[in-house]
Amino acid sequence: MCGRFTITLPLDELIVRYLIMENRLAKFAPNYNVAPMQFIPAIIEGKQGNRLGELRWGLVPSWAKEDKIGASMINARAESLPDKPAFRKLLTTRRCLIPADGFYEWQQRAGGKQPYRIVMKDGSPFAFAGLYDIWTDPQGNKLATCTIITTEPNSLMAEIHNRMPVILQPAHEAEWLARDNTDTGSLLKLLQPYDAAKMRAYPVSSAVGNVRNNTKELLEEAK
Repeated sequence: MCGRFTITLPLDELIVRYLIMENRLAKFAPNYNVAPMQFIPAIIEGKQGNRLGELRWGLVPSWAKEDKIGASMINARAESLPDKPAFRKLLTTRRCLIPADGFYEWQQRAGGKQPYRIVMKDGSPFAFAGLYDIWTDPQGNKLATCTIITTEPNSLMAEIHNRMPVILQPAHEAEWLARDNTDTGSLLKLLQPYDAAKMRAYPVSSAVGNVRNNTKELLEEAK
């Protein structure tokens, strides 16, 4: 699964990296411990090109009775997207990119769990494949939410966990966002484990387990 990640690059770099043509973020600050149910930066294809805004992490399907379901829908398994009612239609109509520059995962050990931060070897930012939906409460207020798609682990992640988030190849990001791409087969082919040779993982402090902790010290390698 993917339950925590980081997005620390400056806004101007984010805009350049993800080819943003329209920015709807009211504010942006580095986040060293992004957690479910927070509002996070996300990218969709708008009329003018890539549009940057925010979505709450934890999908609330448009047909849900209550928004609390979002806490249990932070991830969506790539293998089951065509079969799950909550995801099937979104796969062809509401896809998004979720920018990140690292994510955390916990390795089970005899003495407990050890958190790791996983990044690109060259330090570059990347994009998770996501789905989003818009839910309306009984008062007519709209809530835009998202989920991060997961897949089988690559060889690096297999040493830590049995799942990993789908990180899109940069060359595939535009194809994932394109609204006119409704071919389920071609979309599913994009949801592959990322090349382990381009990634590295290192242990970090257990302080990352507390969502109230959100400082750059969380990024430091544990000794």
